[in-house]
Amino acid sequence: MSKSIIISKNTCPMNLGINILSGKWKLQIIWNIQKNKVVRFNELQRMLGDITTKTLTSQLRELEENQIIKRTVFPEVPPRVEYSLTEIGESIEPILNSLCDWGKAYLGKK
Repeated sequence: MSKSIIISKNTCPMNLGINILSGKWKLQIIWNIQKNKVVRFNELQRMLGDITTKTLTSQLRELEENQIIKRTVFPEVPPRVEYSLTEIGESIEPILNSLCDWGKAYLGKK
């Protein structure tokens, strides 16, 4: 869960980034949305595997509050909700790709 940070000119950018993206699931959520462009809740939950509904809901709300993802609700019966990355969220893509490349290199050295 991200902690509230008061943003000022003295805020460390690294601490801010870590705070927004911290947690077991957030990077995986962003990665899956980025790969699929638009994802529905149940689809995302299946992709992630062991995440509970409560945890996924909480993580999605935090990412939406931090303007990383966008939640679109369609006024249908039953309601349909889709998640996609915002422009800010899309800017994380090179970082995620680098992290993935680093993980592959790390696995290759073990």
